[in-house]
Amino acid sequence: MIAPMSDENPEDRKLITLARSARARNGVPEGAAVRDETGRTYVAGTVALESLRLTALQTAVAMAVASGARSLEAAAIVTAAQAPAEADRAAVRDLGGAGTPVILAGPDGTVVTTVTAG
Repeated sequence: MIAPMSDENPEDRKLITLARSARARNGVPEGAAVRDETGRTYVAGTVALESLRLTALQTAVAMAVASGARSLEAAAIVTAAQAPAEADRAAVRDLGGAGTPVILAGPDGTVVTTVTAG
C-alpha cells in the first residue's frame, strides 16, 4: 500500500478530474480514468445493465485495451468506497502490472489513498 499523495502529480490530478466528471455526467456511483503507456487517457462510469455489470475502473481498463493500450501508467477511481475493490485492482494489474498505482478519491476529488494494483 502506498501512503496518501502529498505532492500530487498534475497528470494524476487530471485522472481524478476526468473520473469525477464521468461520475457526475452519467449519474453513476463511480467514475474512473486510466492513463496508458503513451499518455492517452480513458474515462468511464459504472455499467449497470441487466446483462452486464462492470465497475467504472473495469470499464476504463476495457476501453484502454479495446483502443490498443499495451500497459497502464496509473488509474484513478472516484467513489464513496473507502478502498478499491479487488476486482478493480485485478483489472489494472492485468494490463499495467502489480506496481501500477490506483488512486482512490472521494466524490469531492479528495484523495483517500493510493495503492498498487499488486
